[in-house]
This record gives sequence, C-alpha cells and structure tokens, in this order.
Amino acid sequence: MKILVDADACPKTALQICMMLGKKYNVPVWTVASFNHNISSDNHVVVGSASQEADMKVVNLTESGDIIITQDWGLAAMVLGKKAFCLSPVGREYQPDKIDFLLEEREAKAKFRRGGGRTKGPKKRTSDDDRFFEAGLDRLLNQAILDDN
Repeated sequence: MKILVDADACPKTALQICMMLGKKYNVPVWTVASFNHNISSDNHVVVGSASQEADMKVVNLTESGDIIITQDWGLAAMVLGKKAFCLSPVGREYQPDKIDFLLEEREAKAKFRRGGGRTKGPKKRTSDDDRFFEAGLDRLLNQAILDDN
C-alpha cells in the first residue's frame, strides 16, 4: 500500500499531513506533479505539463488498496475503479456509489460556464480543512492496516 498524491494542486499543508501520517504508519508517500512544481518528496514523479499528464501517471501507478489524494473528480472515478481509496485534500472520501453524481454535477457546471455562466471557485483553505483531512487520512490508514491483519 502507498499514498499517492496528485501534487499539481494539492495544498502544502495537506501534503505535509500525508508525509507525517505516512511516516507514522510506515506507508510510502508518492507525489506526482508536472515539472512546473517544486515538490520535496522521497518518491516524487515528474511529468510534463500536458493536460491530464499527472492524472494519467497517478492512474498508472495506482494499485488496489492504495490511498489517492486528489481534488479531481475524474481522477477519483478512475482510481476508485481500480479498487483504491480516494480522499480530497479537505478530507472528503470519494465513494464509488456517489462518484457518478459528482461527475454529472461537474459536467452540468462546465456546460453552464461554456454558455457564459459563472460558477464560484473553491473556498479559501482553513485550519478546519487541515484537521478534517488529517482525521480522514488517519482513519483510512487505520482501516487499511486493520484489513491487512
């Protein structure tokens, strides 16, 4: 098992939490990002800057039972299909039975924007987001370790 981080858009505090909990549970943390990002990680994979290149690398590195950190709903859907766990940087666990709804919502918002509409961007990250993310990742790691024993 490994923690795989889509590091192109992962907040630094979430990445630090991944490193801390990875060390605590002795689980390797892998980061994947384009060469445009300066990421410090023992297991860092650099990809080009083409659209979706980092996402495709994350999918290719994902194995059943891994924990993926991403805010990309499309990537979440692909890794869930590989029987991995998936968590957003604010601590929301993506569920296989709910991912279709998220993808439909994403498409509806994109269609609205293409028609000239405006949608809100993400909220500013808070310390509550960090605490919720840490609790969610800790719970997933505990669950995975219990399942292995």
